[in-house]
Amino acid sequence: MPNAVMAAAGDQDFLAPAARLQGAGADGLVELTDLERADRLARMRAGTLGSIHSWELVTAVDGPGTRLTIFLNGCPLRCLYCHNPDTFLMRDGHPVEADELLRRMKRYRRVFATTGGGITLSGGEVLMQSAFVGKLLRGAKAMDIHTALDTSGFLGANASDAMLNDVDLVLLDVKSGDEETYKKVTGRMLQPTIAFGDRLAERDIEIWVRFVLVPGLTDDPDNIRKVAQIAGRWPSVSRVEVLPFHQMGRDKWHNLGLEYKLEGIKPPSAQQTEEARDIFRRAGFKVF
Repeated sequence: MPNAVMAAAGDQDFLAPAARLQGAGADGLVELTDLERADRLARMRAGTLGSIHSWELVTAVDGPGTRLTIFLNGCPLRCLYCHNPDTFLMRDGHPVEADELLRRMKRYRRVFATTGGGITLSGGEVLMQSAFVGKLLRGAKAMDIHTALDTSGFLGANASDAMLNDVDLVLLDVKSGDEETYKKVTGRMLQPTIAFGDRLAERDIEIWVRFVLVPGLTDDPDNIRKVAQIAGRWPSVSRVEVLPFHQMGRDKWHNLGLEYKLEGIKPPSAQQTEEARDIFRRAGFKVF
């Protein structure tokens, strides 16, 4: 097993696609780059075409088993620690048909079955392209493939009940438990994430809560306890992942000409990370 995979399996990390096991942008995918703008928009509204940042195969990172993870472009949040600011704008992605991705899923069905894996749809914010996501999920379930969404939950209202019928697992990023800190981190409000988590719990959809630990930003023990209290609303939470902040996305911010506000922030120490995890453990969660 490659070292990167062993590290991920042993201790969940806040990994950027550039550091993942396989996949480089949209390499290997057929892109529809010659579409007229009106045709492209019509296909995106219908869900037959999506804006894709990248894809990859990973183990023990984006859900159980070996996952085909597809990163979509477009996000309404502006998280200060985002390691993929090149996913902010939908127009910057690669135009790829849903059928093209479904063919790739079909190719890996045996791998998924052997490892207990499946597909994970991520972003950006995956729910910005809800029609496209719905088609991918429906197609995956028709092939009996395990499905997961990796989302902030901010656009949870975009997920129809029909879509959620095709979701086995949600990796729900609860970026802060304190309203003011959440707005500082993301530029948005916390409540839509809570409302989406409530919907998932009502439907008994499995949730993995994800929380990024950033020294001086999200690491206040009171903030972490509030995240634990929010997660405690949802009986379908099976695990909590505390992901140590890293600086792997810094160069992307610079290259895009964007202001990067966490320039001098160091990753949390192993002790700081364990102290954060202990808060969730004391709240009764299985923690990674």
